[in-house]
Amino acid sequence: MKNLTNIGVVKEILEKHGFNFSKGLGQNFLINPDVCPKIAEMGNANSEYGIIEIGTGFGTLTAELAKRAKKVVAVEIDSRLLPILDETLEEFDNIKIINKDVMKCDLHSLIKEEFEGMKVAVCANLPYYITSPIIMMMLENNLPIDSITVMVQKEAAQRLCAKVGTRESGAITVGVNYHGSVKKLFDVSRGSFMPAPNVDSAVIRIDINNDKKLPAETEKLFFEIVKCGFSQRRKTLVNSLTKQMNLDKEIVLSSLNDNNIKHTVRIEELSMDLLKNLAVSIKNKL
Repeated sequence: MKNLTNIGVVKEILEKHGFNFSKGLGQNFLINPDVCPKIAEMGNANSEYGIIEIGTGFGTLTAELAKRAKKVVAVEIDSRLLPILDETLEEFDNIKIINKDVMKCDLHSLIKEEFEGMKVAVCANLPYYITSPIIMMMLENNLPIDSITVMVQKEAAQRLCAKVGTRESGAITVGVNYHGSVKKLFDVSRGSFMPAPNVDSAVIRIDINNDKKLPAETEKLFFEIVKCGFSQRRKTLVNSLTKQMNLDKEIVLSSLNDNNIKHTVRIEELSMDLLKNLAVSIKNKL
């Protein structure tokens, strides 16, 4: 097997195929030999699992996943990488590459067609520019997956792993914690990539928990409240909800009273349970 983290091997194969890195696609290939095995081991890649990978890069993580998992389906948007992957992953017969934008994929159908009888998990080294949309797309689609293990910008990892109800939290923090639990696994230095990005990274894992969900209409209102509140996080929640969502002020104040929340509260001060309870209270009064 080719050493896919050896810079000389990487450069030789890329030059042979005339490949140039795309800044627009946020391409940074992993060359640290310790990182991909750790992602695979900590991301549920084992004989019981089918793995969805988002973005293959040079195939380094893909290979480590394929060594451990029953099957890997990798969604890669850049068609220029297909002949490279044919070479770097030629020894594996449990990998399927889909040349498509993951944001336009029907992942429910993909899972049904490709992973029958298997548990399913997601592993990926995500482009920084589209980290949050990809994570929330997968969570909001209620996919039958157990976990999402991804490498993201270190700053994004800190926001994702922040405690809901603290200044470090944001709408993405609430969204991720609504659908499951998240923790940081390990840091990855910028020197682990080729070309090296300008920031360090971290690997996080989100373990999905579908038992925490609100009824559909209340859930919709919950996320409207979260989006509205964090879009104006310096304002009081009362002002945000009444002026931006046009909710009746008396309903908002009464719902805050129901949950013993002060009228001057800002959304970043509320725990997950208080946010949920507030949404339930407001919904019941509408």
